[in-house]
Amino acid sequence: MAEFTPEPSCADPEDKNRLDIAAARQRIASLVSPLNAWQSCPIRDALDRVLHQDIISSIHVPSHNNSAMDGYAINSHDLAKGLSELKQVGIAYAGQPYTGAINAGECIRIMTGAVVPPECDTIAMQELVEVDGDIIKIHRPHPAGEHVRYAGEDLKTGDVVLSAGRRLVPSDLGLIASLGIAEVIVKRRLRIAFFSTGDELKSIGEVLESGQIYDSNRYTLYGMLKRLDVDILDMGVVPDDKGQLRQTLIDASTQADVVITSGGVSVGDADYVKEMLAELGQVDFWKIAMRPGRPLAFGQINDALFFGLPGNPVSVMVTFYQFVTPALRQLMGEANTESLTLQVVCTDAIRKRPGRFEYQRGILSTNPEGITQVAITGGQGSGILRSMSTANCFILLDEQCDGLPANSLVTVQPFAGLI
Repeated sequence: MAEFTPEPSCADPEDKNRLDIAAARQRIASLVSPLNAWQSCPIRDALDRVLHQDIISSIHVPSHNNSAMDGYAINSHDLAKGLSELKQVGIAYAGQPYTGAINAGECIRIMTGAVVPPECDTIAMQELVEVDGDIIKIHRPHPAGEHVRYAGEDLKTGDVVLSAGRRLVPSDLGLIASLGIAEVIVKRRLRIAFFSTGDELKSIGEVLESGQIYDSNRYTLYGMLKRLDVDILDMGVVPDDKGQLRQTLIDASTQADVVITSGGVSVGDADYVKEMLAELGQVDFWKIAMRPGRPLAFGQINDALFFGLPGNPVSVMVTFYQFVTPALRQLMGEANTESLTLQVVCTDAIRKRPGRFEYQRGILSTNPEGITQVAITGGQGSGILRSMSTANCFILLDEQCDGLPANSLVTVQPFAGLI
C-alpha cells in the first residue's frame, strides 16, 4: 500500500509554499496603481478625501504683523533699563487697525490679533504695565518681537501647504480655509463591492436552522470600509454554488474598483472562491505565514482588484487591516500608508508557538504611575470576534517568538492608526 501523504492544511505549522507578510504586501503593492480620476470638492465635504494636487498658498498667513496678546504696542528702543513712561495715543482692535502716527515716546493700546503698527516692534502685556490716565509705566525692557506674530509666520506666498496624496484631517480643512480656498481637487472615491460566501450564513432577520449562523463579516467589513470613506456596494450572502458565485463575481467586478469576499478561500470541497478567481481572472497568492488569517486570495477580475478574505471573523478583520487597508489607500493615491507601532510592556504572559507571525489582540492602557502598558484580551481564537471589540491594539509577535513571560517588552499596533 502506498504511503499516505496529507495535503497542505491551514493547521500545518510549516508550509514551504506560503508567503511571509512582507512578501505578501510587496506583491500586492506591485499590482496596485493609484487612481488618476479626480473631482472638485467643497472643503466642508473634503474630510478624509485624498488630495489629487498640491495646495499652494497665494497669500501670507497671517497677512500682517499682529499681536499675540492684549497689551500695548511699543517700540523697544523707547524703553530704558529701569522705569519707562510712554504716552498712549490710540487703540487697535482685531480688524480695526490704528491708522494714526506713533512718535518716539508714544504707544497704543492693542488687542489680540490686531495689526501691529510699523512704528512698533514689540508688545508689552497688559499685566506688566502700570496705567495712569494716558501714561503707561513699564518696569523692565522688552526685546523686539516679543508677543508679535509676523506676516507669513505660518505660511508664505508660494509655499506648498499640503501635498498631493495627503488624506485630509480636520486641521487641514481650517488650514485650507485660512487661504481663502473654498474647493479642493481630490481623488474620486473608490467603489468597493463585497459579499460573504457560505451555505451556513443567514442574514439578520432570517430564522436560523440547524448548523447555521448569522453573517457578521459583512457588518464588520461595512464598518471598516465606511471608515475609509469609500462608496460601498453590499452584495449580500452568496451560497456555495459555483454558478451563483461566478455571476456575482462578474457583476461585482464590472461595478467596482475592488471586490472583497469573506469565506471560501481555504481547501474545503465547497471553497470555490479560489477556483472561480483562477477561471475569471488571475490568482496571485493565497497562503500567508500569519495567524489569524492564513488563507488569503489576491488577484484581479476584469479591471477590479480582488481580495478573498478568510471566513473566521477575526481573520477577516486582521487580513483587512494588514493587507486590504494599505492597498486601498495606495489605490486612492494616499502617500503614507504606514501604521504606527509602539513598544510597551505586556503585563500578561503570552502563549505562542514559533513558525507564524501572530496578531494577538491587546488592550493599551496607562497604569497609575503614568506608564503605558498592554494586556491581552483573553482567548485568541480566530472566531472570537469579541476580542476585537474589547481590544484597542494588535500585539505583534514575529515568527521566531516562542511565547513570552509577563512584563516582557512587546511591539503593539494601535487600532487608532488602522481604523
